[in-house]
Parts: sequence; C-alpha cells; structure tokens
Amino acid sequence: MRIYYNPKLKQRARELRKQGILSEVLLWNYLKGRKMKGYQFMRQKPVGEYIVDFYCSKLKLAIEIDGVSHDGKLGYDRQRQSFLESLGITVLRFNNRDVKRDTVCVVMAIEGWIEKNNLPFGKRQPPDPLC
Repeated sequence: MRIYYNPKLKQRARELRKQGILSEVLLWNYLKGRKMKGYQFMRQKPVGEYIVDFYCSKLKLAIEIDGVSHDGKLGYDRQRQSFLESLGITVLRFNNRDVKRDTVCVVMAIEGWIEKNNLPFGKRQPPDPLC
C-alpha cells in the first residue's frame, strides 16, 4: 500500500532536515544507510498532512522525538498518531532528553521492536517501555 502525502509539505520537510536538531541528528546516525538491521529509514518524511521525524515504509514504522515543539500539543499529537495508526503505521515515541542522554538505549528499544514485530501485518505487538 502506497502512503500518500500533501506535496506542499516537501519544502517544509527539507527545511526541517536542514535544521539539524541534536536529538534527531544523534538518532539519524544510527538509522541512516540501512544501519538499523538493514531497513531503510527516511528523515522528516511527509505522511498525509503530517511530517514524521523518521519513517520506514517496509516496517510501516514512524519514530517521533518529542521535544519542546510538542509542548502543549497533546491533542494535536493524539490526532496525528490516530491518523498514522489508521494507515497501519506504528508510532514509537521517544523523549528528546532520552535520545540526547542515552541514544544507545533508544536504539536498543527500536531494534527490539523490529525483532519482535517483523511479523506479517496484524500480528504486531505494542512497544516495550524504554530501557
């Protein structure tokens, strides 16, 4: 199934990639170039009317880093996550602080999810709590 997006978001996604937010750069170093168990991740990927921090189409996995930009936006984040889940996309959320302080633990949590959920669609399990 192909995931559609609003083409108007392409420029904004480029701008977000160029911003170089530290926690995103730290995690991107572990995800880029198929380093994460051979899966290809994209950074700042438009999905529908939203942009997710990282996305793997083969796993239908979005990874979000919640930092200051998410403060006071709980309703928006819930709506956004519900939309993504309606497309069969799993969303793993990590706190900005956790990514900066213990990137390896975050990476291990993602690897654990991949190992546990590299199953046929419909048999996926919810993510384990962070380390």
